[in-house]
Amino acid sequence: MKLRYVSLLILVLLSCVVYGQTPEKLSYQAVVRNASGDIIPNQLVGLQLILRQASPTGTAIYTETFTLTTNDYGLIDLAIGTGTTTDNFSTINWANGPFFIETSIDITGGTTYALLGTTELLSVPFALYAKNATQVTGACGLSIGDPHQGGIIFYLDASGCHGLIAAPTDQSTNIRWDTSSPPFTPNNAFANGVFDGYYNAKLIAEFCGADCAANELCFALNLGGFDDWYLPTAYQLKLMYDNIGQGNLLGLGNIGGFASTFYWSSTEDVTNTALTVRFSDGSIAADAKNDAIHVRAIRQF
Repeated sequence: MKLRYVSLLILVLLSCVVYGQTPEKLSYQAVVRNASGDIIPNQLVGLQLILRQASPTGTAIYTETFTLTTNDYGLIDLAIGTGTTTDNFSTINWANGPFFIETSIDITGGTTYALLGTTELLSVPFALYAKNATQVTGACGLSIGDPHQGGIIFYLDASGCHGLIAAPTDQSTNIRWDTSSPPFTPNNAFANGVFDGYYNAKLIAEFCGADCAANELCFALNLGGFDDWYLPTAYQLKLMYDNIGQGNLLGLGNIGGFASTFYWSSTEDVTNTALTVRFSDGSIAADAKNDAIHVRAIRQF
């Protein structure tokens, strides 16, 4: 069966743990689809991940394999650094980038892997640079979980001086992504990187305007003296879940005060659906745009 891998590695969620004896890892999610774009749900697949240094064909410094089952939405969810391997994830020097992840899959659940592609890790989280630290604190004295510039820091880049901030509370518990009637207007808002939320939000505002209520609500927010809030990508939502939500990867607990339910992202799936993240378990799904669920705005600094 011919396959394509949708959103390849833009759902590689760069979260990690550096406390005590907890192993470092990168949280990885992706959706498996067939050549027609249909998801492949509830199917056992084999996955091989190779971390390459310097270029997409550079030296393979870490290789691991997984056997796992896609969920009802065709999603695979794993942690890089926890698979079957003879390499040592903890010895990787993340300062010697760039790094690329090569992904191969066997949809029969075996080990006859077909190459899907290679994608650069465009942003390695600060915590991987600070492996000897007792907390995730950057050169600018900032830590994930700190109150800062109107909200709560949930991501720091490698410098430790720039990152992402979540609003301290939900902006709505019952709002639609699109309030018009289907078929909805396509917005081409498919980006899902660590800093792509604002790009998506601008596209949605241009093509959909006030009909896209969740996006408009975040764009209109003025909080803590800042008016540059926007609707996060699914990637960014998952970082919130992992770092300041129920995922508790950094041991901070749910300091973001997230409800254990679905939150809208700015990342479209197809014309009539957009991606959501469920904060009870961190799973990513595609929901109809006229569903009414929670929204949490973010901004970057």
